[in-house]
Amino acid sequence: MKASGLPEEADPEPAKRIEISLQNPNRYAEVRDAGVEVWLERLLLELAPDTVSFVVRFVGDRAIRGFNREYRDIDRPTDVLSFPGEDGPEGLHLGDVAISVPTARRQAVEAGRPVDRELRMLLLHGVLHCLGYDHETDDGEMRILEERLRRSWVERVV
Repeated sequence: MKASGLPEEADPEPAKRIEISLQNPNRYAEVRDAGVEVWLERLLLELAPDTVSFVVRFVGDRAIRGFNREYRDIDRPTDVLSFPGEDGPEGLHLGDVAISVPTARRQAVEAGRPVDRELRMLLLHGVLHCLGYDHETDDGEMRILEERLRRSWVERVV
């Protein structure tokens, strides 16, 4: 019993939080939307509930070309690169993703969709790579999963 005479209630378990770092050194306007972080956290809680941290860095074409050259020996820009993480003392760091905002803008225009939708598609793609999926080697498993997840997580923003 509390001093007030009321019965003690069990403290509700705090909601799980994932430490998400959205890095936007070039201050791209498309990334300043606070909804991206909330959306990403909900996606991670669904797909990788053991995750304690995740990093996304929104960069330009020059930076992503440098990453692509350094880590994949491909000397051209790309839209998204993923660097899977690992378990650490505090739990699972799912990984780091780099997204080229200028490339995302171009792809959005070509596809006739909003840039925010393109960024969410790229985030989803990066998360799946951090989870171990590889569309270059898995006989379509990642593509099928990604298409299904796009319908529920990108095309109808939750």
